[in-house]
Amino acid sequence: MNSDKGICVLHQTKYKGHILFTQMKKYCKIEIKLEGLPPGKRGFHIHEKGNLLDGCKSLCAHYNPHNNNHGGLNDEVSHAGDLGNIEVNTDGKVEMVIKAKKITVKEIIGRSIVIHQKEDDLGNGGDEESLRTGNAGKRIACGIIGYY
Repeated sequence: MNSDKGICVLHQTKYKGHILFTQMKKYCKIEIKLEGLPPGKRGFHIHEKGNLLDGCKSLCAHYNPHNNNHGGLNDEVSHAGDLGNIEVNTDGKVEMVIKAKKITVKEIIGRSIVIHQKEDDLGNGGDEESLRTGNAGKRIACGIIGYY
């Protein structure tokens, strides 16, 4: 078991791929390789729980240990699990790297990744739901983060 690395394999059979987490000195490197998703921008978050009893619905809210409003990946104050958006190309694929400074691999093991139906407005939507979820819509794919 390596506490410097984590992995999430998508739970949805319709979509395939994985997300690899590597603890670096000043950030958590998140390498995303997914396929079969609908094209466009999709909200991408770490959620509190790792409970798939009711599929993606039972993963609770965004990981938010400091009780902040929702925001973007690089906002000074936002949920620790706010990772912004992934960009799915016209072939349904995503290959990208995110550098997340508000999380460590150790604290996210046992939590989950959720990919949402819509683009995350990063807390700039001007309403209460924007400050909670970024108006990112339904959960279309998810998986539990475990040790790599």
